[in-house]
Amino acid sequence: MLDSHKAMVTGLRTVGKEPPTASQGGKSTARPMIEAQSLRKVFGTPRGGEVVAVRDATFTINPGEIFGLLGPNGAGKTTLLRMLGTIILPSSGTCTVAGVPTHEHPEEARRHIGFLSGNTRLYGRLTGRELLRYFGRLYDMADDAIAARTEELTSVLAMGDFVDRRCDTLSTGQTQKVSIARVILHDPDVLILDEPTLGLDIMTSRAILDFIKDARDRGRSIVFSTHYMSEAELLCDRIAMIHQGAILALDTKEALYAETGTDNLKDAFLALVDAAEAHAT
Repeated sequence: MLDSHKAMVTGLRTVGKEPPTASQGGKSTARPMIEAQSLRKVFGTPRGGEVVAVRDATFTINPGEIFGLLGPNGAGKTTLLRMLGTIILPSSGTCTVAGVPTHEHPEEARRHIGFLSGNTRLYGRLTGRELLRYFGRLYDMADDAIAARTEELTSVLAMGDFVDRRCDTLSTGQTQKVSIARVILHDPDVLILDEPTLGLDIMTSRAILDFIKDARDRGRSIVFSTHYMSEAELLCDRIAMIHQGAILALDTKEALYAETGTDNLKDAFLALVDAAEAHAT
Protein backbone atom coordinates (compact mmCIF):
# COMPACT_ATOMS: atom_id res chain seq x y z
CA MET A 1 0.00 0.00 0.00
CA LEU A 2 2.85 2.33 0.83
CA ASP A 3 4.44 1.81 -2.58
CA SER A 4 1.21 2.53 -4.46
CA HIS A 5 0.74 5.82 -2.65
CA LYS A 6 4.43 6.60 -3.11
CA ALA A 7 3.95 6.55 -6.87
CA MET A 8 1.16 9.12 -6.61
CA VAL A 9 3.07 11.59 -4.46
CA THR A 10 6.70 11.13 -5.54
CA GLY A 11 8.63 14.34 -5.30
CA LEU A 12 6.18 16.28 -3.11
CA ARG A 13 8.79 17.57 -0.72
CA THR A 14 8.45 21.29 -0.21
CA VAL A 15 6.87 22.71 2.90
CA GLY A 16 6.67 26.31 4.07
CA LYS A 17 7.26 27.80 0.60
CA GLU A 18 6.82 31.49 -0.05
CA PRO A 19 3.64 31.95 -2.12
CA PRO A 20 3.77 33.29 -5.66
CA THR A 21 3.38 37.05 -5.91
CA ALA A 22 -0.23 38.03 -6.59
CA SER A 23 -1.77 41.46 -6.62
CA GLN A 24 -4.97 42.47 -4.88
CA GLY A 25 -8.26 40.98 -6.02
CA GLY A 26 -6.93 37.59 -7.11
CA LYS A 27 -5.27 38.94 -10.26
CA SER A 28 -1.64 38.42 -11.13
CA THR A 29 0.88 39.50 -13.72
CA ALA A 30 2.86 36.28 -13.15
CA ARG A 31 2.68 33.46 -15.66
CA PRO A 32 -0.41 31.25 -15.40
CA MET A 33 -0.08 28.46 -12.87
CA ILE A 34 -2.25 26.16 -15.02
CA GLU A 35 -2.47 26.26 -18.80
CA ALA A 36 -4.90 23.85 -20.50
CA GLN A 37 -4.93 23.68 -24.28
CA SER A 38 -7.65 21.76 -26.15
CA LEU A 39 -8.00 19.09 -23.44
CA ARG A 40 -10.21 16.27 -24.64
CA LYS A 41 -11.13 12.94 -23.03
CA VAL A 42 -12.89 10.10 -24.81
CA PHE A 43 -13.94 6.89 -23.08
CA GLY A 44 -14.78 3.67 -24.86
CA THR A 45 -18.05 1.83 -24.23
CA PRO A 46 -18.48 -1.95 -23.80
CA ARG A 47 -20.06 -2.13 -27.26
CA GLY A 48 -17.17 -0.42 -28.98
CA GLY A 49 -18.61 3.07 -29.07
CA GLU A 50 -17.20 6.29 -27.67
CA VAL A 51 -18.29 8.82 -25.06
CA VAL A 52 -16.71 12.26 -25.22
CA ALA A 53 -16.48 13.37 -21.58
CA VAL A 54 -14.53 16.61 -22.16
CA ARG A 55 -14.46 18.53 -25.44
CA ASP A 56 -11.45 20.69 -26.24
CA ALA A 57 -11.18 22.64 -22.96
CA THR A 58 -8.82 25.62 -23.18
CA PHE A 59 -8.12 28.05 -20.32
CA THR A 60 -5.49 29.44 -17.97
CA ILE A 61 -5.52 29.87 -14.19
CA ASN A 62 -3.38 32.48 -12.46
CA PRO A 63 -1.62 32.51 -9.10
CA GLY A 64 -3.93 33.95 -6.45
CA GLU A 65 -7.11 33.01 -8.33
CA ILE A 66 -10.14 30.86 -7.53
CA PHE A 67 -11.32 29.32 -10.78
CA GLY A 68 -14.84 27.91 -10.55
CA LEU A 69 -16.09 24.96 -12.57
CA LEU A 70 -19.89 24.77 -12.66
CA GLY A 71 -22.14 22.21 -14.29
CA PRO A 72 -24.62 19.41 -13.59
CA ASN A 73 -23.74 15.79 -12.85
CA GLY A 74 -22.23 14.17 -15.91
CA ALA A 75 -21.10 17.47 -17.43
CA GLY A 76 -17.43 16.47 -17.39
CA LYS A 77 -16.24 18.43 -14.33
CA THR A 78 -14.59 15.55 -12.50
CA THR A 79 -12.97 14.19 -15.65
CA LEU A 80 -11.50 17.61 -16.39
CA LEU A 81 -10.23 17.97 -12.83
CA ARG A 82 -8.60 14.53 -12.99
CA MET A 83 -6.77 15.48 -16.16
CA LEU A 84 -5.50 18.67 -14.50
CA GLY A 85 -4.42 16.63 -11.48
CA THR A 86 -2.49 14.05 -13.57
CA ILE A 87 -4.77 11.25 -12.38
CA ILE A 88 -5.86 10.41 -15.93
CA LEU A 89 -4.29 11.28 -19.27
CA PRO A 90 -6.15 13.33 -21.86
CA SER A 91 -7.03 11.68 -25.16
CA SER A 92 -5.60 14.79 -26.81
CA GLY A 93 -4.53 18.28 -25.83
CA THR A 94 -1.95 19.44 -23.30
CA CYS A 95 -1.75 20.86 -19.79
CA THR A 96 1.05 22.50 -17.84
CA VAL A 97 1.16 23.06 -14.07
CA ALA A 98 3.73 25.58 -12.82
CA GLY A 99 5.30 25.38 -16.26
CA VAL A 100 5.62 21.58 -16.16
CA PRO A 101 3.94 19.60 -18.98
CA THR A 102 1.79 17.09 -17.11
CA HIS A 103 1.86 14.48 -19.89
CA GLU A 104 5.66 14.53 -20.06
CA HIS A 105 6.58 14.91 -16.38
CA PRO A 106 3.55 13.94 -14.24
CA GLU A 107 5.58 13.30 -11.09
CA GLU A 108 7.22 16.71 -11.31
CA ALA A 109 3.81 18.34 -11.85
CA ARG A 110 2.43 16.57 -8.77
CA ARG A 111 4.93 18.41 -6.59
CA HIS A 112 2.76 21.49 -7.13
CA ILE A 113 -0.71 19.90 -6.78
CA GLY A 114 -3.05 19.09 -3.92
CA PHE A 115 -6.08 17.14 -5.15
CA LEU A 116 -9.27 16.61 -3.13
CA SER A 117 -11.68 14.24 -4.82
CA GLY A 118 -15.35 13.95 -4.01
CA ASN A 119 -14.83 10.30 -3.05
CA THR A 120 -11.71 10.74 -0.91
CA ARG A 121 -11.45 8.09 1.82
CA LEU A 122 -9.30 7.92 4.95
CA TYR A 123 -7.73 4.95 6.72
CA GLY A 124 -10.21 4.29 9.52
CA ARG A 125 -7.77 2.66 11.94
CA LEU A 126 -5.40 5.64 11.92
CA THR A 127 -5.91 8.84 13.86
CA GLY A 128 -5.84 12.10 11.95
CA ARG A 129 -2.34 12.82 13.26
CA GLU A 130 -1.11 9.35 12.28
CA LEU A 131 -2.61 9.72 8.82
CA LEU A 132 -0.85 13.03 8.27
CA ARG A 133 2.43 11.52 9.44
CA TYR A 134 1.90 8.61 7.02
CA PHE A 135 1.31 10.89 4.04
CA GLY A 136 4.03 13.29 5.10
CA ARG A 137 6.55 10.47 4.88
CA LEU A 138 5.20 9.58 1.44
CA TYR A 139 5.92 13.19 0.49
CA ASP A 140 9.51 12.64 1.75
CA MET A 141 9.02 15.28 4.42
CA ALA A 142 11.18 15.12 7.53
CA ASP A 143 9.38 14.07 10.71
CA ASP A 144 9.95 17.43 12.39
CA ALA A 145 8.49 19.22 9.34
CA ILE A 146 5.48 16.89 9.41
CA ALA A 147 4.94 17.57 13.11
CA ALA A 148 5.20 21.35 12.67
CA ARG A 149 2.89 21.36 9.64
CA THR A 150 0.39 19.10 11.46
CA GLU A 151 0.22 21.55 14.35
CA GLU A 152 -0.25 24.45 11.95
CA LEU A 153 -3.09 22.72 10.07
CA THR A 154 -4.70 21.51 13.28
CA SER A 155 -4.99 25.15 14.32
CA VAL A 156 -6.04 26.52 10.90
CA LEU A 157 -8.73 23.87 10.36
CA ALA A 158 -9.82 23.72 14.03
CA MET A 159 -9.05 20.00 14.37
CA GLY A 160 -7.75 20.08 17.93
CA ASP A 161 -10.72 18.19 19.39
CA PHE A 162 -10.40 15.21 17.03
CA VAL A 163 -6.97 15.05 15.38
CA ASP A 164 -5.96 12.25 17.79
CA ARG A 165 -9.14 10.21 17.26
CA ARG A 166 -9.40 7.31 14.83
CA CYS A 167 -10.71 8.40 11.45
CA ASP A 168 -13.52 5.82 11.51
CA THR A 169 -15.05 7.64 14.52
CA LEU A 170 -15.14 11.08 12.87
CA SER A 171 -18.19 12.93 11.57
CA THR A 172 -18.52 13.85 7.90
CA GLY A 173 -17.27 17.37 8.54
CA GLN A 174 -14.35 16.20 10.66
CA THR A 175 -13.39 13.66 8.01
CA GLN A 176 -13.41 16.36 5.34
CA LYS A 177 -11.15 18.60 7.41
CA VAL A 178 -8.61 15.78 7.83
CA SER A 179 -8.87 15.11 4.08
CA ILE A 180 -8.10 18.75 3.33
CA ALA A 181 -5.19 18.70 5.76
CA ARG A 182 -3.81 15.67 3.91
CA VAL A 183 -4.16 17.45 0.56
CA ILE A 184 -2.32 20.61 1.66
CA LEU A 185 0.24 19.02 3.97
CA HIS A 186 3.06 19.66 1.47
CA ASP A 187 1.86 23.25 0.85
CA PRO A 188 1.20 22.94 -2.90
CA ASP A 189 0.90 25.84 -5.33
CA VAL A 190 -2.30 24.44 -6.88
CA LEU A 191 -5.39 23.14 -5.07
CA ILE A 192 -7.91 21.11 -7.07
CA LEU A 193 -11.06 20.79 -4.98
CA ASP A 194 -13.92 18.64 -6.27
CA GLU A 195 -17.12 19.41 -4.32
CA PRO A 196 -15.24 20.15 -1.06
CA THR A 197 -18.38 21.13 0.92
CA LEU A 198 -20.75 18.44 -0.35
CA GLY A 199 -22.86 17.07 2.49
CA LEU A 200 -21.33 19.29 5.17
CA ASP A 201 -23.15 21.31 7.80
CA ILE A 202 -23.21 25.09 7.50
CA MET A 203 -20.51 25.73 10.11
CA THR A 204 -18.03 23.26 8.61
CA SER A 205 -18.77 24.56 5.12
CA ARG A 206 -18.05 28.12 6.25
CA ALA A 207 -14.73 27.08 7.78
CA ILE A 208 -13.67 25.36 4.57
CA LEU A 209 -14.73 28.29 2.39
CA ASP A 210 -12.79 30.65 4.65
CA PHE A 211 -9.76 28.41 4.26
CA ILE A 212 -10.11 28.51 0.45
CA LYS A 213 -10.26 32.30 0.45
CA ASP A 214 -7.17 32.44 2.67
CA ALA A 215 -5.31 30.11 0.28
CA ARG A 216 -6.11 32.48 -2.58
CA ASP A 217 -4.89 35.45 -0.54
CA ARG A 218 -1.60 33.58 -0.02
CA GLY A 219 -1.16 33.30 -3.79
CA ARG A 220 -2.35 29.76 -4.34
CA SER A 221 -4.28 28.80 -7.47
CA ILE A 222 -7.55 27.03 -6.66
CA VAL A 223 -9.72 25.05 -9.06
CA PHE A 224 -13.09 24.79 -7.35
CA SER A 225 -15.90 22.52 -8.54
CA THR A 226 -19.31 22.84 -6.90
CA HIS A 227 -23.02 22.36 -7.38
CA TYR A 228 -23.74 25.26 -5.07
CA MET A 229 -24.15 28.44 -7.09
CA SER A 230 -24.04 30.58 -3.95
CA GLU A 231 -20.54 29.29 -3.15
CA ALA A 232 -19.33 30.10 -6.64
CA GLU A 233 -20.82 33.59 -6.47
CA LEU A 234 -19.09 34.18 -3.15
CA LEU A 235 -15.67 32.75 -3.96
CA CYS A 236 -14.78 32.58 -7.61
CA ASP A 237 -12.79 35.17 -9.51
CA ARG A 238 -13.69 33.54 -12.82
CA ILE A 239 -16.13 30.77 -13.66
CA ALA A 240 -16.23 28.18 -16.43
CA MET A 241 -19.68 26.78 -17.13
CA ILE A 242 -19.52 23.27 -18.55
CA HIS A 243 -22.31 21.23 -20.15
CA GLN A 244 -22.06 17.91 -21.98
CA GLY A 245 -18.28 18.11 -21.84
CA ALA A 246 -17.99 21.57 -23.41
CA ILE A 247 -17.16 24.88 -21.74
CA LEU A 248 -20.07 27.12 -22.71
CA ALA A 249 -18.63 30.31 -21.24
CA LEU A 250 -15.69 31.43 -19.09
CA ASP A 251 -15.53 34.84 -17.43
CA THR A 252 -16.17 36.76 -14.24
CA LYS A 253 -19.67 36.43 -12.81
CA GLU A 254 -20.41 40.05 -13.70
CA ALA A 255 -19.46 39.44 -17.34
CA LEU A 256 -21.55 36.26 -17.42
CA TYR A 257 -24.54 38.17 -16.08
CA ALA A 258 -24.08 40.83 -18.75
CA GLU A 259 -23.71 38.25 -21.51
CA THR A 260 -26.89 36.40 -20.53
CA GLY A 261 -29.00 39.30 -19.26
CA THR A 262 -29.34 37.69 -15.83
CA ASP A 263 -28.34 38.56 -12.28
CA ASN A 264 -27.39 35.16 -10.81
CA LEU A 265 -25.34 32.14 -11.85
CA LYS A 266 -28.23 29.69 -11.95
CA ASP A 267 -30.14 31.74 -14.51
CA ALA A 268 -26.94 32.53 -16.40
CA PHE A 269 -26.11 28.83 -16.70
CA LEU A 270 -29.62 27.92 -17.86
CA ALA A 271 -29.55 30.73 -20.43
CA LEU A 272 -26.25 29.47 -21.81
CA VAL A 273 -27.53 25.88 -22.01
CA ASP A 274 -30.69 27.03 -23.80
CA ALA A 275 -28.61 29.02 -26.28
CA ALA A 276 -26.27 26.09 -26.92
CA GLU A 277 -29.15 23.68 -27.47
CA ALA A 278 -30.92 26.13 -29.78
CA HIS A 279 -27.72 26.53 -31.79
CA ALA A 280 -27.30 22.75 -32.03
CA THR A 281 -30.74 22.37 -33.59
